[in-house]
Amino acid sequence: MSAPRPRESLRPSVFRPLLRWLQERLEGGPLHFTLLDPDKTPGDRAGEVAQRAERLGTHLILLGGSTGIRPEGMSAAARAIHARTRLPVVIFPQGTESVTPEADAILWMSLLNSRNLRWVVRTHAGASLAVRHLGLEPISLGYLVVAPGMKVGEVGEADVLPRDEPQVAAGWALAAEYLGMQLVYLEAGSGAPEPVPLPLVRAVREVLKVPLLVGGGIRRADQARALLGAGAQVLVTGTVVEEGGEEALRPIIEEVNRHRVRPAR
Repeated sequence: MSAPRPRESLRPSVFRPLLRWLQERLEGGPLHFTLLDPDKTPGDRAGEVAQRAERLGTHLILLGGSTGIRPEGMSAAARAIHARTRLPVVIFPQGTESVTPEADAILWMSLLNSRNLRWVVRTHAGASLAVRHLGLEPISLGYLVVAPGMKVGEVGEADVLPRDEPQVAAGWALAAEYLGMQLVYLEAGSGAPEPVPLPLVRAVREVLKVPLLVGGGIRRADQARALLGAGAQVLVTGTVVEEGGEEALRPIIEEVNRHRVRPAR
């Protein structure tokens, strides 16, 4: 008996294939992604926050978190975001419990500097058939946690990359690209006191051909400006959205869009 064929997503998306959508918009300059945790910002609240972020000019919603994620919470938040915005919703997975057919795609994240193979590949093996069956687009991403790492470094059992050794990070990032990863993400950790250091971002950007995402510790426009100048192509903010609200998020998104040569939509 032949294996069942993957079905189309339960929610047809205008963004499919999303990777191509992303690549086309990056040709016009850097992008901003808003990360929402459905455990902290559930259901309709996620829709309201995403709607405000869209008005400010964010380009995509990442949905996920490090702990407490449940499929029903992911689905409810994704539905609420789609009901209130025209933004793509992409799963930022914690594990198999993060998978929902309500999203437009899933970041197929491998935490490459984890000591635990669960976060490198084993969770992926357990979720891959479900992702295929649901018709979700997987976008492979080399996820690299930089000191201090915060909760994601702890939960992901990461040997965090040192902040003062740019070439070490460059080697890890290039290895991710050589392994076929379509994106690379440098993560200082949610709530980090400072973003990823600029020399480290610069060294990684110099060796990569695939897009570079940077997140963690970004709270101000001057930090965003410096990271973009160092070569970051996508800035991801989450904590500033939850703690600072619209007034804290606005200058960061404005800085990203100021670097664009044409609108993202």
